[in-house]
Amino acid sequence: MLPAFSFVTASDIRFGRGEAARSVPDLAKMGDRILLVTGAEAARADWLAEALAARGVALERFSVPGEPDLARIEAGVAVAREFGTQAVIAIGGGAALDGGKAIAALAPAPRPAMDHLEVVGKGLPLEVPPLPFAALPTTAGTGTEVTRNAVISVPEARRKVSLRDRAMLPDLAIVDPALTDSCPRGVTLAAGLDAVTQVIEPYLCTRANPMTDALCRPAILNGMAALKLLMEGAPEAQQAAQDRMSWVALCGGLALANAGLGVIHGLAGPLGGLSGAAHGAICGALLPHGLALNAARSEDAQTLSRIEELRGWIGQVLGCDAPASFMRLADWSRGCGLLGLDALGISGEHREKAAEAAASSSSMKANPALLTAPEMLEMMAQAR
Repeated sequence: MLPAFSFVTASDIRFGRGEAARSVPDLAKMGDRILLVTGAEAARADWLAEALAARGVALERFSVPGEPDLARIEAGVAVAREFGTQAVIAIGGGAALDGGKAIAALAPAPRPAMDHLEVVGKGLPLEVPPLPFAALPTTAGTGTEVTRNAVISVPEARRKVSLRDRAMLPDLAIVDPALTDSCPRGVTLAAGLDAVTQVIEPYLCTRANPMTDALCRPAILNGMAALKLLMEGAPEAQQAAQDRMSWVALCGGLALANAGLGVIHGLAGPLGGLSGAAHGAICGALLPHGLALNAARSEDAQTLSRIEELRGWIGQVLGCDAPASFMRLADWSRGCGLLGLDALGISGEHREKAAEAAASSSSMKANPALLTAPEMLEMMAQAR
């Protein structure tokens, strides 16, 4: 018998080259006064600001130049309220999208942000619906354009935690691979490894279901192949590979929002909060070693079967035998320029605290094996 499951996502998902420009009329209808949230390179959103202004929309801009912390979100909420914002549009990488999503959720909220944050706050549900929200990713990585949470750093607690509510699912997600074409190579690699991780972990996790399996199973091989092309392929193959990578990132967002993740994200959140290192790079560094640890510690027959599938798919793309595939992935990623944990500024103290903090991480709750802190410390030592 098939297991019972539910599946929720953004109200409207649009995928394909040119969709961003084609969707401007609908974006303009979201409100007369729109807050446009951008990433570090705000000028990349000039075309959208100009197109919305030409349709009579009053715009206020707000930048989220890096992974958002609580102070940045609170500043954005203040701007949104003062402007009388009717809707929020975010364009950029995962950080900008998380920032926009959080601002849209908290601008109408009567309670302070800490009342709604997981782990370090009260984790209360939203009492008032968020402002209408649209997301346009410019990297192929996090899939946050279709998730129900926003990741926020709380420096005082040295943690990255989620603001999470089903009401936060975006009203409009526009995945236009053309927006990712100008990404630097290092960003493409880290984001791509994050995207691959986010179709692998939901496939292995204890809450996998037929819908998420249908998304993840083909996306794992597709994502690895696309990422290899982006790193090594001829220039004429890059655009098609970017399209495939954007699709994989979307699949990952859909899957993690409806199944779960595992030890890689369970450690990546605390490590990022403690060190300030980029999330995608941490996931990429941890991925092969997290897979190897779960392979050694899992006892469930279905999980072990799926791990063997993974070995075969990764080996097929990287040209090695299945048993060697996880370590070949580690070597290949480093060869493409991915930094290890030491080079990312993650110290032994950070790793020790992350191993302790992982027990309270929402991502760890669906990991297919029960892991101890010493095992996770050894795993992180191998990712140095």
